[in-house]
Amino acid sequence: MSAINERRERERARRHQLIVTAARELAEVEGWEAVTTRRLAERVEYSQPVLYSHFKGKDAIMGAVALDGFSELAPRLRRAREAAAPEPGDALRAVCRAYLEFATERPALYQAMFVLPTDLKFASDDTPRPLRAAFDEFVSCFRPDDDRRELFAEVTWSALHGMAVLSGSGRIPPGSQDERLDFLVSRIAATPPN
Repeated sequence: MSAINERRERERARRHQLIVTAARELAEVEGWEAVTTRRLAERVEYSQPVLYSHFKGKDAIMGAVALDGFSELAPRLRRAREAAAPEPGDALRAVCRAYLEFATERPALYQAMFVLPTDLKFASDDTPRPLRAAFDEFVSCFRPDDDRRELFAEVTWSALHGMAVLSGSGRIPPGSQDERLDFLVSRIAATPPN
């Protein structure tokens, strides 16, 4: 690849990230309904055709934002798991707490990752590496000799997602999150291995 092509690729990658960052910021302040290609084009000071040269539309932008979010979530979960005490269930509790804190601190990003439509592939051979890395942090909380560890990780993630969405929308009291988390972890961590 020539130096000119390398520079063009770097500029393209920089524009791509600029658009993703602008979408995230706009969504966090005004919600996803405020994120339009017109508003993004104004914000990043590029024309709408330039945006469309990077993304097919708003769903593709949300997919890129979601992938960006998984790139943040996975290391956050890993740090929580690695810092946990060695007692049974402590790693799972730490990962769950980090997940719920992430959802609370970044509601628009969480929506892009888990609620709004994207073209990201979950639980398939095409699952992007950052998404798989986040899921693997849950899997790592369970005994390596238990062949149900991915199942436990799926159930845990599903329950956490329900807690995040329901408490974030005010359908269940956010103040009881620790009690719900303790209940979930105590039940799942107490499940005997196969």
